[in-house]
Amino acid sequence: VDLKECLQSAELISSSDGNFKVLEDGSVYTTSALSLSAEKKTFTILLKDIQEQIQKEIHVSLVEEEKKTPKTRHARDTVLKRTKRRWGPIPSVMIENSLGPFPLQIQQVQSDTAQNYTIYYSATGPGIDQDPKGLFYIERETGNIFATRAVDREQYPSFQIICFATTPDGYSPEVPLVHTIRIEDDNDNAPYFTQDLFEFCVPENSRPGVVVGKVIAEDRDEPYTLHTTLKYRIVSQTPPITPAFSLHGDTGVISVLLPQLDRELVPSYTLLVEVRDMAGQPFGLCTTGTVVIRIEDTNDNAPSFKQLQYETRVEENRVSVEILRVSVVDLDEPGSPGSGAVYEIIRGNDDQAFEITTDKNTNEGILCVVKGLDYETAKQRVLVIGVNNEAPYLLAPHSQQLSQSTCSVTVHVLDVDEGPVFKPCVLRLDVKECEDIGTAIGRYVAEDPETGNSEGIRYRIPPGQCNWINIDDRSGEVRTVRVLDRDIGEMRRGQCNVTVLAIDRNGKTGTGTIQVCIVPGNKNFPRIAQTDYIMCRDRKPICLTAQDGDEAPYSAPFVYRITDRNLASMWKLTPHDDNSWYLSPKGDIPYGIYNIPVSVIDNGGKIGENTVRVNLCDCVTPTECDGRPRQLSGGNVTLGLWAILAMILGSLLLLLILITICGCCGAGVMHRQVTDDCANHNLIISNTEAPGEEVMDHNIIPLQNTCDQGGYGVKTGEQQTFEMVKGRGHTLESVKGGGHQTLGSVKEGGGQAMMDTCRYSYSEWHNFTHPRLGEKVHLCRQDEEQKHSEDYLLSYNYEGKGSLAGSVGCCSDQHEEEALDFLDQLEPKFRTLAETCIKR
Repeated sequence: VDLKECLQSAELISSSDGNFKVLEDGSVYTTSALSLSAEKKTFTILLKDIQEQIQKEIHVSLVEEEKKTPKTRHARDTVLKRTKRRWGPIPSVMIENSLGPFPLQIQQVQSDTAQNYTIYYSATGPGIDQDPKGLFYIERETGNIFATRAVDREQYPSFQIICFATTPDGYSPEVPLVHTIRIEDDNDNAPYFTQDLFEFCVPENSRPGVVVGKVIAEDRDEPYTLHTTLKYRIVSQTPPITPAFSLHGDTGVISVLLPQLDRELVPSYTLLVEVRDMAGQPFGLCTTGTVVIRIEDTNDNAPSFKQLQYETRVEENRVSVEILRVSVVDLDEPGSPGSGAVYEIIRGNDDQAFEITTDKNTNEGILCVVKGLDYETAKQRVLVIGVNNEAPYLLAPHSQQLSQSTCSVTVHVLDVDEGPVFKPCVLRLDVKECEDIGTAIGRYVAEDPETGNSEGIRYRIPPGQCNWINIDDRSGEVRTVRVLDRDIGEMRRGQCNVTVLAIDRNGKTGTGTIQVCIVPGNKNFPRIAQTDYIMCRDRKPICLTAQDGDEAPYSAPFVYRITDRNLASMWKLTPHDDNSWYLSPKGDIPYGIYNIPVSVIDNGGKIGENTVRVNLCDCVTPTECDGRPRQLSGGNVTLGLWAILAMILGSLLLLLILITICGCCGAGVMHRQVTDDCANHNLIISNTEAPGEEVMDHNIIPLQNTCDQGGYGVKTGEQQTFEMVKGRGHTLESVKGGGHQTLGSVKEGGGQAMMDTCRYSYSEWHNFTHPRLGEKVHLCRQDEEQKHSEDYLLSYNYEGKGSLAGSVGCCSDQHEEEALDFLDQLEPKFRTLAETCIKR
């Protein structure tokens, strides 16, 4: 790289990549082996002029050199011979801690080009111009490499320097040479142990070969040489008795050697161990260390009593009192599980009146009386006590099997004057719930231990206890003083403990306890939780469920009965589970309200009378009945508000038809012959299919049918009004308002008066009926949950010849002068009515 062209006064030259080194002449060298990938290798050369404070950069890119295709050598070409070059010598070796003399030549590098040019040699790298600086240098003219002082291999195991060969004008005929100087190891470091003191434990009586532990030593010299090949050995043992352990020379593992390690004889051993390099040869360097091995205790010594017989005294009826302490001897380590004593009473304590525990501080056994002794029963008690250790006994190789150590204790019972004693000390008395006050529930008496009878003993109950019972002060008879009911606050637990005192003639007292328990009784009548029901036309069975406040066995299962014979013939009860039965009608009984007497019998035989009210209603859902009957069982019909309103409207419409017909007859219009075939163009006879299901909805207005076999009408203004009312031509709002709206009123509302023949055009009729019929159809297609019904609009199959009549509005297309022509084409029934009107 031409540095002068970029900056002639460059004083500092550096590279951004440490893998490259730039010399003052612009030569670029690698400081280590480098491989180029497919991408370019780039770095920057930084030039600085410190005085002028100028800085410039040169960007360098390295690319892989393209391989040239080798040319075919011709026979006349000169054959070149490869000669051995001196520019790449073998790595140099320098002995560690060399004594000189210094400077010490260690290698020479030479270039073959020195035969043709004047070559100057130079070098750079660690030991020359990098730390440790000045350790090596190279002669400029000869290429000899010298060391200036001794080197420690453990600090600098090797050096890599870069050697250069250049001409006086700065030309480099040789590639820079990476030369390695290896420092050969000298055994100048003695091995050392990784710890100042090694401590191990081993159980006593361990078998030979058991591993105790391992000592570890290290050496800083060159690995895998004799300088780091170590050997271990035991120098001495304390106490100086038969060697108890062995040390593996290569691994440093310590094992048991003596088969009889007895902690009671030697609690610990101290070993002085040595490690030596050079495979343990005498001229190797060595170091010593200390190992302490502690012998762990095992329970190889059984405890034994210091004394084989003991005697003690205690007053009768004394409890929780210490009467004796016993002690043992154990050779195992104090405070360890192998020496901790565990005492037990082997014989003489069948009634569990005595108890023995261990004092952890002294390891003694403490004998106590936990249940009062009776002098009259036994004046003396003999106990046999045994002892063991907390840890199981291990038989040592040098010891014999021993039996458990025991001792005997004689306890003398001292006679004292004692008070009465209740037998039993706790008496349980069961009382039935709700028993009468003063009911005798039992007797509780005490005896004098001296005489064995109850004479002269008085009884009383101390105050401050539950006031459920009292006791006769002489006989000890127990009676109730209250009605015991488990539903009352303080009696909900159903149990109460009462303390009773017994006092003899000498004023000595004894205590006993009466446990009063309330036994559940059959005091509650079973009753049905819900008694009002609505049953619709599907007659789905009703589930009756009874409740009883009593507990088992005075509650479920229940038995249901209908007590009225007449109703029992119409209704039936079937079991469902222990608490519930189904109520359903027998056959097809009339609609109406039924008050059914039902008796419920619990498991204890108690009968509860109930009355179940069932509204058998002609409905689809119970909400349609609204708590009122739709039809009575006696056959009488109860008409609702809408039914009465429909009947009144029907009567008024029928009267309006008769008045209209009479008016038409009086005008003398009907003089022409009536033909049968034209009547079909006005009124259509609808065939009756079958009675459909009644839609029970409060939003639908009930109507009364005014004709039995179809409708007939006359095309007059009044008759047109009849047809619209019959066909539900009024809106829901008008009906709810209490009136109805006719086509004539709608037409009059439009501002046009019909004074001719009361005829209406098709558009007027369509405008009146279309919104009202759409509203009614929308309401009729919904059930009580505002969902569309599926059975309102039905499609019918073809049933024969269709009707000759066209649209209902076809008559409105006729001319005004033909307004009454259709009256001549009425059917025979209307013809008879017309003749009657004419005669008048």
